[in-house]
Amino acid sequence: MTPTRSFRPMMIGSCVLAFVMVLAPLAAIVWVSFFANKIISFPPTGYTLDWYKAAWEMPRFRDGFLTSLQLAIVATGISLLVGVPASVVLARGRFPGREAIQSLLMAPLIVPGIVAGAAFYMFLIEIEVNTGIQVAMTFTGLAVAHSLIALPWTVRLVTASLLGVDPQLREAALTMGARPLTAFFRVTWPVIRPGVVAGALFSFVVSFVDLEKSLFLVGPGTTTLPIVIVNYLEWSVDPTIAAVATVQIALIAAGLIVTDRYFKLARAF
Repeated sequence: MTPTRSFRPMMIGSCVLAFVMVLAPLAAIVWVSFFANKIISFPPTGYTLDWYKAAWEMPRFRDGFLTSLQLAIVATGISLLVGVPASVVLARGRFPGREAIQSLLMAPLIVPGIVAGAAFYMFLIEIEVNTGIQVAMTFTGLAVAHSLIALPWTVRLVTASLLGVDPQLREAALTMGARPLTAFFRVTWPVIRPGVVAGALFSFVVSFVDLEKSLFLVGPGTTTLPIVIVNYLEWSVDPTIAAVATVQIALIAAGLIVTDRYFKLARAF
């Protein structure tokens, strides 16, 4: 038996173990969300959908979900508007400070979320002190912070897609009379579209589930879904939380499946 064949069962076993470790907690949460008993215990006394109805009827869960959804949409839009042009410039341009700019755009992936949240909060307070304009604890400040954590995903994935674009194709289009914008949409866009879609999807997800920065930046009367979940767990542990988490899992999974169906996310990596 060759070394490759001898290691194959071990590799398959490792892959199966990794999938089980990732999927088992998610499956457990989905299962618990259908338990009929108020106190979580095994085996369940029955199954019901009442916890989903109860979660939606609670204003804090409903408002938190809508706020997180709005923030994720705004953050995704801003990250695309800034990230796609920045990726094009960084991938094609050769200018002083290029590496520094690229490192700066990637910084939110490296800095711990709790540190970045505290730093951004103090930055907004300084703006308020010096200008008199309230930015901290507003939806605007929260949206800007979420855009910063979404931006690196857009830049990273779009830049990776641009590496597969032959610059000579764009130059040929320009030589034949196409305008720069026309050359971008006819030549570059079809190649980088999976990266743009993947960047938008990951931007949406990281904004939707963010907790650390939101803890510092939410204002009175405004909260996000992850904060609501944490606050609820301080006083109660029942299948309501599992129902809310299941909705999050279903939303993200549906986004991944639908997006991959039309844009093949594997091409962006």
